[in-house]
Amino acid sequence: MKIVISGYYGSKNGGDEAMLAAMLEVLREEVSDLQVTVISLNPDYTKRRHNVDAVPMPDIFSIIKKIRAADLLISGGGSLLQNVTSGRSLYYYLAIIFFALACGKKVMLYAQGIGPVRGFLAHKFMNLIVNRVDLITVRDRGSLEELARLKITRPKIFCTADPVLAIKPVPLEFGKKILVRHSTNGNKFIGVAVRHWLGWERFQTELAQALDRIIEATGATIVFIPMKFPEDIRSAVSTAALMKKNCVVLEEEFSTKEILSVVGCMEVLIGVRLHALIFAGVMGVPMVGISYDPKIERFLDSVGEKPSGNMADVTADKIFDETLKKFSEHKNPCDEKLLKELGELARQNAKLAVELAEEKS
Repeated sequence: MKIVISGYYGSKNGGDEAMLAAMLEVLREEVSDLQVTVISLNPDYTKRRHNVDAVPMPDIFSIIKKIRAADLLISGGGSLLQNVTSGRSLYYYLAIIFFALACGKKVMLYAQGIGPVRGFLAHKFMNLIVNRVDLITVRDRGSLEELARLKITRPKIFCTADPVLAIKPVPLEFGKKILVRHSTNGNKFIGVAVRHWLGWERFQTELAQALDRIIEATGATIVFIPMKFPEDIRSAVSTAALMKKNCVVLEEEFSTKEILSVVGCMEVLIGVRLHALIFAGVMGVPMVGISYDPKIERFLDSVGEKPSGNMADVTADKIFDETLKKFSEHKNPCDEKLLKELGELARQNAKLAVELAEEKS
């Protein structure tokens, strides 16, 4: 079986790479003779990291050639079909879908987070193209609502879960070795996964104040965990510079397994990055989520949690209070039953993809 996967891969974003790793893991469990081509920003990186074929995102001719030879185009996972973080990327991903449809190929939107989609032209293209795909799975109910708002109703639509929720927990030994390598002291750690965004300067000042108070109250070591390399390291370093207490910034690129293991070593994970929070869920670590995008609130709601605030208005007091509460509880407050159900739904994405690829035209 030949599948082409379109997404934001090869950018060294830990969340996106984890999605691809999780997708490949469950797809390979379903299909023994699977051949995958990934459309990537960095094909050599993607080939090395995931043991797949890869073609460059700008090389439309090579992409069309691979699509013509494939049984299925998968668009996803992630928040590809939105125009808040980038106006142009929405049209790129829609164009890839259009090429596959023009070639008469089956198309699946795989565990996508849909929207927000703003503007008349964007609405029109979404309605015109996405209504012609064969199958849509979305990772949250908010995406279902966005599809309804966009009047996308013709394909089969299922609400499943983010692909990363299908990934298996990993041993903590990998994370412990990384923490030792970075000269971390103590035996209690609180992880922080930040990103640069609008209102960043105010937010990082509040966060730095909260982290100093957390160290004072708990004696734990603050560990900044980069999800996107190297951007998140720069964000972590600038936040650490505002702190009065010592902390640790992990200044290197990690594999999905390594990040999962590091997160698993934490007592609490304070996260702005969606997949850092999902990693915490997978590894059974209490989380304090801070929103910058509806996808954060959607995920937290799916596991029975609420954000502590958003980057524009969250305060040091709120971050401190929420983290101290989670730290004191010594258990993952997320609903374990919900997490298990989400894991099963995440695996369902692959089953639906294989069934679609095997259908006769």
